Amino acid sequence: MTEKKISRRTFIKHLFYGSGAVGIGGMSGIFSTKNKVKSTKVWQIDPEKCSACGRCQDYCVLTPSAVKCVHSYAICGYCDLCSGYLRNNHHERNTAAENILCPTAAIKRTFIEDPYYEYVIDEKLCIACGECVKACGAYGNGSLFLQIKHDICVNCNQCNIAKNCPSDAITRVNADTPYIIKRATE
Repeated sequence: MTEKKISRRTFIKHLFYGSGAVGIGGMSGIFSTKNKVKSTKVWQIDPEKCSACGRCQDYCVLTPSAVKCVHSYAICGYCDLCSGYLRNNHHERNTAAENILCPTAAIKRTFIEDPYYEYVIDEKLCIACGECVKACGAYGNGSLFLQIKHDICVNCNQCNIAKNCPSDAITRVNADTPYIIKRATE
């Protein structure tokens, strides 16, 4: 077998191309590390600051919004008649949240045991209008609140909802604890 000789010029040319490829690979590694650092933060709503203004419905880049109503079962009283929805002299059992507040019928009231009921939110129907959250906070025990659902959210670098939130309730939180859970206030 005969060895193929490489000229000095060809050797330097290959060395130059090789070092360029290593440099580009290193730079892409640095940029991918920076992107990983960025992606460890996600958007979330602080339920203590949220005013349920309805802008989550209007300003999310997704339709329907990635913001959904959730229910803090630890706060709820599971009452037969939820006082949060018995305003304007509505005193019948058919005046629950699913009948007078939710424009998309996303709230389902299910019987647990006499005299207790439970509210369940159908996320596919929820449009983040905040009507139920507003009423629950004003007339009930505040067990309904809004959250950005991370299985839906695209985690925009400049969240349009955050830019338009009048109560500055949208913030970046660590992705390992992506949800701010509403707690009962004393």
